[in-house]
Amino acid sequence: MSNAAFQPIAPSERIATLDVLRGLALFGILLMNMEAFSGPLDLSFTGIDAHWHGLDRWADAFVYVFVQGKFFTLFSLLFGVGFAVMAQRAEAAGRDFTRFYLRRSLALLGIGLLHALLLWSGDILVAYALLSFALLAFREAPRGWLPALGVGSYLAAAGLMLLLGAVMTLLPDDAAAAQSAAMQAASEAQRQAFAHGSYGQAVLQRLRDLGTSLGALLLVGPQVLGMFLLGAWFARSGAVARPAEYPRLYAVLRWLALPLGLAVMLLSVWLLPYVAPGRFDLQTGTVYALNAIAGLLMCLGYLAWGVRWSGALNWLAPAGRMALSNYLGQSLICTLVFYGYGLGWFEQMGRAWQLLFAVVLFAAQALVSHWWLKHFRFGPAEWLWRAITYLQLPPLRRRHEG
Repeated sequence: MSNAAFQPIAPSERIATLDVLRGLALFGILLMNMEAFSGPLDLSFTGIDAHWHGLDRWADAFVYVFVQGKFFTLFSLLFGVGFAVMAQRAEAAGRDFTRFYLRRSLALLGIGLLHALLLWSGDILVAYALLSFALLAFREAPRGWLPALGVGSYLAAAGLMLLLGAVMTLLPDDAAAAQSAAMQAASEAQRQAFAHGSYGQAVLQRLRDLGTSLGALLLVGPQVLGMFLLGAWFARSGAVARPAEYPRLYAVLRWLALPLGLAVMLLSVWLLPYVAPGRFDLQTGTVYALNAIAGLLMCLGYLAWGVRWSGALNWLAPAGRMALSNYLGQSLICTLVFYGYGLGWFEQMGRAWQLLFAVVLFAAQALVSHWWLKHFRFGPAEWLWRAITYLQLPPLRRRHEG
């Protein structure tokens, strides 16, 4: 088999629904990340923040209930879909997938480290790259095992949250107070670096944040790996490429998983709408576990509705095809708007205005993506990623095909 047999996928070979779903997930991720762009990262996952009022409080509640933890999981699932699709293509071409995939993962790790250090602390690419090595071990797993393995891995994270909450409850009060003080100090360090510091000081803070985020992989890692495995099943079974063959599955996800997930999410809000920074006990562990379960169910429901309405949502496809470029672009634009070395709007924008800003920014990205792909075959970051992965420079400019 010639080297040309396993090349970057041509636009005509793409599964259009996947690009729509990636665009949808990218929009949800931006809505979720806005609070972390415009204020301290460590204060952006506290539930419905008590200091918001009126429309801002409703906006915060909307993101917490319907967005946070739902689109990050969807994007993780789609990563697993992409992994399985590439493995299938490599097998069909008779090429060694492992060496190619390791280059791809290492390239993503490099891009993620640059993003985490130079642009924004909330990077997810490093976690994806590191966990992608574990995903490789499941390449030969029987297809029928993947849903159970995926759900099991994901729920293990929820179990760890409960266990950690129970352990923390047993610790003396001064230990909990010390943890809360440490969280407050970390948040204040982020505020000083990002709101008032120079670019160099922001990079140093991002380096410290990177260490913290790597430690959080103990909880986040099983969730992400679980979604990777579920995504691999959706690809290997044909459920994404040929959804018409799975009407019962998608009906269950739309009409059972999504409402059930929303009910679980509302239960967690009823139990504890706001989690004070640094607090971790049995109650908060229970809420975090419920949020994780709700995120899985609602993510699958969103996936099913996205597949159902993929035709109407086709305008999202160009943004989805350039998901990596747009993800990095969101970090660049938002940090330049909010950070002190940019416009300095850190903690200056109300919650409702944050969401409007996200809508406008994503709409602009969708328009730019549509224009870009009329002239170029890949987004700039996608082109770089492919060049490293395939050890060749793929043609970037689009040729007219008559």
